[in-house]
Amino acid sequence: MTTLRPFTCDDLFKFNNITHCLFSVTFDLQYGIPFYLQYLAHWPEYFIVAEAPGGELMGYIMGKAEGSVAREEWHGHVTALSVAPEFRRLGLAAKLMEMLEEISERKGGFFVDLFVRVSNQVAVNMYKRLGYSVYRTVIEYYSASNGEPDEDAYDMRKALSRDTEKKSIVPLPHPVRPEDIE
Repeated sequence: MTTLRPFTCDDLFKFNNITHCLFSVTFDLQYGIPFYLQYLAHWPEYFIVAEAPGGELMGYIMGKAEGSVAREEWHGHVTALSVAPEFRRLGLAAKLMEMLEEISERKGGFFVDLFVRVSNQVAVNMYKRLGYSVYRTVIEYYSASNGEPDEDAYDMRKALSRDTEKKSIVPLPHPVRPEDIE
């Protein structure tokens, strides 16, 4: 039976099956231990792991609450969602997303958002199945390595019950640059 539980500091040393290797180039360059600890300290309720009966981590989600209540932009944000390859297609990502959405509802969010590479159609389609839509395209959001061009991202959103008119998910008609994101 899968256990969904809060992330702990010890989990940083169990990531190898999810992020390939704790000290891999991706881990060090993209996030790093201080980054994970910052999220754990500031938004512990948004940091959840799925654990197999034997203690192996199956996946995790980490996010935060951010934005302005006055401008109806208070929302939950998905910073990272990852499921180990051997545990994919079991509904874990959907369950982790559902939990983050429920937390965002309880905190009075208007919507949940996330960024995903335009080229990652598997993820884009999964998020669409979960009720997310493309709000805007962010030009060159992801930095490329080894001389390749930077990659665009979709900012995908799902309205929560507080946004009764669904204003938060009306798509922008034009792309934006990363520096234009608040």
